[in-house]
Amino acid sequence: MGTIKQGVLGGFSGKVGTVIGGTWKGISYMRSIPQSVKNPRTEGQVSQRTKFSVALEFLKPITALLQVGYKLYAQQQSAFNAAMSYILNNAITGTSPDFSVDYSKALISRGSLTGAANAQATSTGGTVVLTWNDNSGSGTASQTDKALIVVLNATRSEAMYDAAGAQRSAATETISVPTDWVGESVEAFLGFVSEDGKSVANSVYVGSVTVA
Repeated sequence: MGTIKQGVLGGFSGKVGTVIGGTWKGISYMRSIPQSVKNPRTEGQVSQRTKFSVALEFLKPITALLQVGYKLYAQQQSAFNAAMSYILNNAITGTSPDFSVDYSKALISRGSLTGAANAQATSTGGTVVLTWNDNSGSGTASQTDKALIVVLNATRSEAMYDAAGAQRSAATETISVPTDWVGESVEAFLGFVSEDGKSVANSVYVGSVTVA
């Protein structure tokens, strides 16, 4: 029940019908009671939540690397949220409820720096070996650009990564992975960041490889 404080024309506190009254810093106010959502789990809502969960599972293991990979898009939002937005809008495939990440469209880094050329991944001795062509001098590529590498074990929702790896001119880097990953499939991604950290390249999906 509402209580009138200053006569019938004054303010009131409490609930009257669908209106709530109160005061803030001596100012009387009224607001309507929010309408309850009759069906908060509509098909569209459930579908969007499922997509969000799929994108989150992909990104969570590489949260720290995204601070570098999406730093140029962290304006009025976090780098993680920028990455989440990109994955949701560009890399989710399938139909509800069977959504998944299309790795060929997923980016672990974004920017205008010239990207990797002819990247490949192999595995030996409990490591994943990435190789690429040294395309220094092509576009904005420089010999001193640092590799951004992700090796994702999607089954375990775990990842090994390097946010400041080998120079572009080295054309290779070896990533050690946990011994219990041997025999399991992992996904490899490669991007670059300039030596001064001001420029980032769109990453490339190097492919899937079985850890040997």
